Amino acid sequence: MKKKVLNALLAGTAMSLMLTMSGITAMADETETEVAAEDAEEEEENYETGDASKDNPRNQDEIGEKELLVVSFGTSFNDNRVATIGAIENALEEALPDFSVRRGFTAQIIIDHVARRDGEIIDNFGEALDRAIENGVKTLVVQPTHLMNGLEYTDVENELAEYADAFEQIALGAPLLTTDEDFAEVEKVITEWTADYDDGETAIVFMGHGTEADSNAIYAKMQELLTADGFENYFVGTVEATPSLDDVLAAVQAGDYKRVVLEPLMIVAGDHANNDMAGDEDGAWKKTFEDAGYEVECLLRGLGENEAIQNLLVKHAQAAIDSLAE
Repeated sequence: MKKKVLNALLAGTAMSLMLTMSGITAMADETETEVAAEDAEEEEENYETGDASKDNPRNQDEIGEKELLVVSFGTSFNDNRVATIGAIENALEEALPDFSVRRGFTAQIIIDHVARRDGEIIDNFGEALDRAIENGVKTLVVQPTHLMNGLEYTDVENELAEYADAFEQIALGAPLLTTDEDFAEVEKVITEWTADYDDGETAIVFMGHGTEADSNAIYAKMQELLTADGFENYFVGTVEATPSLDDVLAAVQAGDYKRVVLEPLMIVAGDHANNDMAGDEDGAWKKTFEDAGYEVECLLRGLGENEAIQNLLVKHAQAAIDSLAE
């Protein structure tokens, strides 16, 4: 009997120790997360991201019964947010005056960071949907600014489905690169935008984000289209998938180029563009190409700044609106 009691006490002590260690581990993980966030904010303080007061968060109420909700991943770079996401929203508002244009971001870490640093409040997607309900919106059209039908777009689609009964009519627009016509239009945009650098001695490299989803194939498709159309000095790579930086570097080195121009294949020119692409630290695309002996120029502009890209998203939003009448 005493042995059973002793075993029970030992078991209880072991369990308490395990729970204590688990709690310590959880606290350590939470502390590491907080420290990482603080380090990121301190790093961002070393450069200027622009005046947040020039941005319109588009979270106003009393907007009428028709809303066009523009959903973006988001960026904490204030000037670029105005020049890209803000410009897209303005283009949609001008083209579709029957709808009140509002904003929702999917990256909560960006929303929280902008709120702490600048005091600007931007709705996340769920908050924007709830705001639409509170405003008495009956017809809701959601137009994402995402490049592809990937994980982010799927999340938007799934969350929107949960609100299907909250509105009389609801529609979801397509991402930027959906049809073959979309690819042809974006190819035209990026080649015309960089035509001044197309001198036969310069490799023009576009850096995309990349995804683990099957939709990552859009980068290879764009590369194939560019090569097939004679833009053999144009290269497409990704930060977090394939083609990788190493893949693109090898492709450029296979040619006879003296210079490299880097530009993001992203809606915004935010953290990835400024640090992963144009940074001076090891692993950054700019430094990697410089170390390989090339003269490098970085174009820090997002696709959202281009009027043709804005018009393409207007086209997708219009198609979503037209689907409501079918």
